[in-house]
Amino acid sequence: MKKLVREFEFSPQDLSVCAACADSLGITQTTARLLYARGMDSEEKMRVFLHPSESRLLSPFLMRGMREAVELIARARDEGWRVALFGDYDADGIGALAVLSRALRAFGIEPYLYVPERAEGYGMSVAALDRIFDEFLPDLIITVDCGISNADEVDYAKEQGAYVIVTDHHELPDRLPDCITVNPKFADDYPYDNLCGAGVAFKLAMALLGDAALEFSDFAAISTVADSVPLRDENRDIVAAGLKRIEAHPRPAIAALLGKASEVTAQTLAFTIAPRVNAAGRMGDAHAALALFTTENEEAIAALAEKLNLYNAERQRACDELYAQAAAKLRAEGAYGNVIVLDGDGWNAGFVGIVAARLAEEYSRPALLFVRRGDMLRGSARSVDGINIFEALKGCSALIEEFGGHSQAAGVNVRADRFEALKRALDDWIGAHHPREDFAAKLYVAGEGEDHARVARELALLEPFGVGNRRPLFTMRAESLSAAPVKPQSPHLSMSAGGLDLMYFNGAKDLKLLRSGLVKTLVFEYNLSKFRGKEYLKGFVRAAFAEGGDAREEAFENLLRSACGGHVRGTYRTRALDELIAQRRAACAYGLCAVCYRRDTLQAFPSLADLPVEAFRLSSVNPENVVLYAPDPDADLSAFRSVVYLDEPAALLPGADGAEAAVNGEICGYRALLELSTRREDLLEIFAALRTAQGLFGDSCAEVAVHCGSLGFAPEQFVFALAVFEELGIVSLSGGALRLFRGQKTELRHSQLYSAVVRLQEA
Repeated sequence: MKKLVREFEFSPQDLSVCAACADSLGITQTTARLLYARGMDSEEKMRVFLHPSESRLLSPFLMRGMREAVELIARARDEGWRVALFGDYDADGIGALAVLSRALRAFGIEPYLYVPERAEGYGMSVAALDRIFDEFLPDLIITVDCGISNADEVDYAKEQGAYVIVTDHHELPDRLPDCITVNPKFADDYPYDNLCGAGVAFKLAMALLGDAALEFSDFAAISTVADSVPLRDENRDIVAAGLKRIEAHPRPAIAALLGKASEVTAQTLAFTIAPRVNAAGRMGDAHAALALFTTENEEAIAALAEKLNLYNAERQRACDELYAQAAAKLRAEGAYGNVIVLDGDGWNAGFVGIVAARLAEEYSRPALLFVRRGDMLRGSARSVDGINIFEALKGCSALIEEFGGHSQAAGVNVRADRFEALKRALDDWIGAHHPREDFAAKLYVAGEGEDHARVARELALLEPFGVGNRRPLFTMRAESLSAAPVKPQSPHLSMSAGGLDLMYFNGAKDLKLLRSGLVKTLVFEYNLSKFRGKEYLKGFVRAAFAEGGDAREEAFENLLRSACGGHVRGTYRTRALDELIAQRRAACAYGLCAVCYRRDTLQAFPSLADLPVEAFRLSSVNPENVVLYAPDPDADLSAFRSVVYLDEPAALLPGADGAEAAVNGEICGYRALLELSTRREDLLEIFAALRTAQGLFGDSCAEVAVHCGSLGFAPEQFVFALAVFEELGIVSLSGGALRLFRGQKTELRHSQLYSAVVRLQEA
């Protein structure tokens, strides 16, 4: 379960500054506080952030090695040297090659371009250099988005008679290459160190051409978004400049990838263009992406763009297959450590990074996926906010053959005979250097907002959104909501709350929670769109959390429908079970699910005081220790190794098969079932009363009970009767409306629910 974290908690002095800035800039308190929380702590800083501009781009000559690089490139031009560019196969590397190759042509040099395929490995290699020397015999090699970790390969290139310039943005290794090196990570006069590889190439282009290099800001923007570097400071100016150019005059190559996109934002670049460029490299054809970004032939552009679209579709299918395999393996092994480390013989090295990122997000901890190749394993690592995977790998470097990257992503190679040792070492290192708080999946919220339409318009000024400048999220509290699918069988829901129309994409899993009487917190973002000159405002729901209440009818129906399983008597007393829970929690932060059917049961367990409580079903596959109230009968608890029933259930949950069960025999969780009347006359009385409720909306017995006020009957008795009648086929809730079928003869004993309740009452 994700933890809600307020983006800002301000002192009175901070609030005073925000109020003054809001008044001076003519913006809401909400927007001013957001900016302040994100580091814009003065009116001038806020004004600069709200109006990104290419005029504020930093001088490239503040960067160490830049002046020397320009001087050597100028010498290469003047003396007619042969110049080769060496890039990387991802969207950052391809974008960097597109920027610098165009800049060199404008400067008077026609470069030779080399991009390795993924199978050759990341960065420079002797084999790749041999191919370059065989085909081109360069006098100067310039790397983009790689090279900082290739000291040996740089020495090899120099031995072959070439000068080398390394331009890179990755973390600095202990041994640097012996050549002119340009990297914003150096401690120099350049004040910003979060450029991507194409950002560094763009700065070199500016050093060579001045403002004429702004023509290439579109490629730099795509790479900046694709490489997940923070969209703050200079990156924000680069992306804003690139978006402006794409919106005004998109290159044919970019237009072909955009397709029918109605608007171009940083998210458009991240989710439309970047995946297609990356797909080419992942499918072993990085040259197709490079050709698309470097050709001016419009006929070739159309064919290359279609090829990248096909690669992307195939990549999605292959990633889904690999994810299913990795997830199944993780379920079998159990996700109970500080890091996820998986390997497979037949896995595609081009996709393991994508799947690792998905697992890291879902399980809220670093994930590394490896492909076995004989005696070596090649892997990709992805991490979560707050945990620097590069530092973790560095701390275990004695076990690693090779690694490189940055805080959130890295590549790593390890010998097969050291793989298990590396798994243990990473788990130990991360556990020793990071408290549990670093593993919490967090949703940062900006508060409840104020004037919806005004705030939504102002938030558009905070674009581009992305890493380091997340799209602001807001909250609202609600009880029972009239949520409904946007059309039959759709997984998407629509509803209204707090004076705002809401859409919840893929929210069908939370439909019962939304419609229930539980107090809920909705997390949403504003979406402001225009169509035919008219403005439309909606809230897009990103999550829904139960905050309190007992949802009497829904909780009882879940209890009732779980009763058909085999009943197991509890053997623990409450105090002993509380001690067991405390021991399990102290031993591990994962693998324990505590289940209760009565909300007041929780008061008897001090060991659970700080655990999150979810209702009906779990919101995540991550098996972090959690409490689940009134679980759906089909709730999937298979990821947990221990399921503790805080109050004795009517039956164990089938979705917890394989987990060790501990059952409290001192508190009865199914007491409401024992108090039901099973007399035929009492049930027939409810059936007769249902005539007045025919056609009433409701997808479940609990919903019908709520909507009709239970027709004068106790809610539990009403839900029980209606569920039995539905099972016997004499009522139907199909299509969300109650219908009765009179005149059909049946026996109550033919209902499994009825029989299960009778057995419990007779036991």
